[in-house]
Amino acid sequence: MTRHDKPRSAPPAGHGTVAGADDVCHVPDELSLVLAQALVSAVESSDPYAGGIYLRSETPGLLRLAVLAGLPGPLFRPWWRVHVNRPFPVSEAYRAGRPVLLSDAEEAMRRFPQLMAGLPFPFGSLWVPVTGPRGSMGVIAVLRASTPGQPVAPADGERLHRLGRRLGAALTDLERGGGECLWESEPVPVQLPAATTPPVRVGRFDWDLHSGRVSADDELCSILGFEPAAFPGTVDALAERLVPEDVYGLWALARQTVESAEPVVRRMRLRGPDGRSHLLELSGRWTHPDGDVSASHLTGFLVDLGAGPVVPEAADRLPRGILSLDRLGRITYANCLAEELLGHSRTELVGHPVWQALPWFGHEAYEDHYRAALIADEPVHFLARRPPSRWLSVSLYPGHDGVSVVLQATDQPAYAPGSVTTPGLGIGSTADRSSALYRPVALAIALTEAVTARQVSAVVTDELLPAFGGRQLAIYLLNERHLHLAWETGFPKGFLDRFDGVGLDVSIPGVETLTTGRPIFFESMQRLAEAYPGIPIDTDVGARAFLPLIASGRPVGSCILGFDRPRGFSPEERTVLTALAGLIAQALQRAQRYDSESALARGLQDALLPHRLPEVAGVDTLGRYLSGTQGMDVGGDWYDVIETGRELALIIGDVQGHGVSAAATMGQLRSAVRAFALSNHDPREVMSGTNRLLIDLDPGQFASCCYITLDPATGVARAVRAGHPQPVLRGPDGRTKVLDLPGGIVLGVDGDAAYPVTEMRLEPGAMLALFTDGLIERPGTDIDEGIERLRATVERIGAVPLAETADQVIGEARAATDRPDDIALLLAARWTAAPRARQPRTERESGPDLWRTFRRPDPGRPTDSPDPAS
Repeated sequence: MTRHDKPRSAPPAGHGTVAGADDVCHVPDELSLVLAQALVSAVESSDPYAGGIYLRSETPGLLRLAVLAGLPGPLFRPWWRVHVNRPFPVSEAYRAGRPVLLSDAEEAMRRFPQLMAGLPFPFGSLWVPVTGPRGSMGVIAVLRASTPGQPVAPADGERLHRLGRRLGAALTDLERGGGECLWESEPVPVQLPAATTPPVRVGRFDWDLHSGRVSADDELCSILGFEPAAFPGTVDALAERLVPEDVYGLWALARQTVESAEPVVRRMRLRGPDGRSHLLELSGRWTHPDGDVSASHLTGFLVDLGAGPVVPEAADRLPRGILSLDRLGRITYANCLAEELLGHSRTELVGHPVWQALPWFGHEAYEDHYRAALIADEPVHFLARRPPSRWLSVSLYPGHDGVSVVLQATDQPAYAPGSVTTPGLGIGSTADRSSALYRPVALAIALTEAVTARQVSAVVTDELLPAFGGRQLAIYLLNERHLHLAWETGFPKGFLDRFDGVGLDVSIPGVETLTTGRPIFFESMQRLAEAYPGIPIDTDVGARAFLPLIASGRPVGSCILGFDRPRGFSPEERTVLTALAGLIAQALQRAQRYDSESALARGLQDALLPHRLPEVAGVDTLGRYLSGTQGMDVGGDWYDVIETGRELALIIGDVQGHGVSAAATMGQLRSAVRAFALSNHDPREVMSGTNRLLIDLDPGQFASCCYITLDPATGVARAVRAGHPQPVLRGPDGRTKVLDLPGGIVLGVDGDAAYPVTEMRLEPGAMLALFTDGLIERPGTDIDEGIERLRATVERIGAVPLAETADQVIGEARAATDRPDDIALLLAARWTAAPRARQPRTERESGPDLWRTFRRPDPGRPTDSPDPAS
């Protein structure tokens, strides 16, 4: 499988004559080039001002933003990854395979409220699937001006839909070279063609599309900083003088031009070596006179936009600081007063992203204002503090090609909502206020990912508190008419203990906000003390907000926000905090349902897994179970050891899915295998009978299984496998190999499936390891690599007690932070010495991961010695 990790240096394929270059660092790979070209065409198709393309990733169900145009990537990081099952337009377009067209914010709020919770600005958007022969491959998204009351024109949607199908065909052509078009890296920024730009200094070049040679005049060499005699005469020389994101736009523009059937003139803005913007204009077309492609040329003009003295002199005379930013957030111009107000020279500003040149401008509130200007496409005004104590009035004026920033010095604002704890939450347009007040885009998105109540509380701490300048947070959950403290941060140690478990008849704000359903705000602790005389307070300064957590009309609990200093709460802030409390309540309600089902599933699984393994002379066995780090924490993995007369049956299996259903199916299969085994059926009959039973029990459900009978006296083993990973065998000499057992398909698919039996011999001193695929699977790696990694680990460990082998094998798996599947491990070893006294198997729980260990005491160890796993 192929994937895209980072922009590669190989020149694009396809029209090799367009590349005309050897391997250089800035030439984009073919996938990036195809995406950039498609995105530029999409953004120009129906007057949008920004857009992006999502592609599938190696993680099933996860879409990644591959290219982004017209918007700075770092400011839109929360949208880099979107799951196809989430309630967002990009997910619906991908799942349904049809366009999602949103004309304005009202329609978007009605259909996708979580999208607007994160981007509460007036804008329209179009989302169309990128389709190929096997369905959706990605999604093209474009943003454009809102058109309230006017639906998106069908022609606009169809035009974009055609682009999606065309891109799907291009991606399919790339995939024919091997693998799939997947994206695993950060999005590539693409500069869009400029609208209008006045030429000042013009350089000309001619691009021979057949040979790749470029001839340039002296003016162009001067603009790009070449001595005319030193110009290498290749398009790579031009590309090397540009930043990578501009190169993607250049190659997309060139490809777009040469594939046109008619003569065209295309233009865009690029940044030169000194950081100033230039206009690039290409004209020509791909021609084949008499079949001779050598006659095909592109004529290019590079226009220096900032060489003339008129614009800087005029801007320097203004009594305001002026900055100009492109759509990617890079500073392209700064006047003299801007240098003074910002404390940086033009050379320190021009050419750099604004949040890098001015780190304080990267404050979350200021980023929200910038997002508002770019997306709502209307002016935004706010107050900002330049460290340590200088205040500026900032106005942002967005346009097609960038943003103009106007700066003025101002006095420190008087006491007002947000002015103390969160500089930047100030006055402005509707989009400006929405940006500041609806800041927690990550809160709305991250709450959809949070599963447990603890995860929900952590999201609120990380996202809600910084958005409003809060320092303390407490969440109480309702249980049997009492509020119990579920989460706290920032409060003095032990201060909230006195309120834990209070009844709903107690007169305190945390109770009254829930019983009345109304939020309660106190601008200072003095006001709180006046309203509730005698209530303990932790400090004589600060402010408090008490929010009711109510979901679908049902009380869930209360949320308390604390602030270090007195502050006011504007009507907008009160409305937003109340709305966000509703989102938190819904997430907590989901988490409580999850916790209940998870506890049920864990209990069911605990009851179904074996509590003891049989003790048989000549064979030592040990089983371990480790839950995954995602989902319900319980799955359908199981293992068992059964005495069947003279033989010992070793079984391991894995039912598809997680949760109560998977655990229940696992219990039924374990019982079925045990019943067949105890009835003295041979391995083939055990597997075939279990297969037919699963089809009868739950059509559509399937499971893998490996069943091995072992004669402890002779070591003769008979093995049968149904779609399960191959076992690993370590011989008495320490050599370890992956067995090659022929097998049938997974259980539950074909009632007539055949399951061949393989006979082998387990020598004294040998060890057999059976496991489920959770032990060997890792995101982004092939399963064969995981099996080889396990084999090497077992061989490296050597002939040590089974518990020590299991410790090291499970320890490596436990170290993985992303472990989506459960793990079952069953070890069996023939003895090399006479058996000793044995003790009952033990079980243990550790931390959030349920795991079990069952063992036979190892020869040579006193029976009262502790298990190393303990």
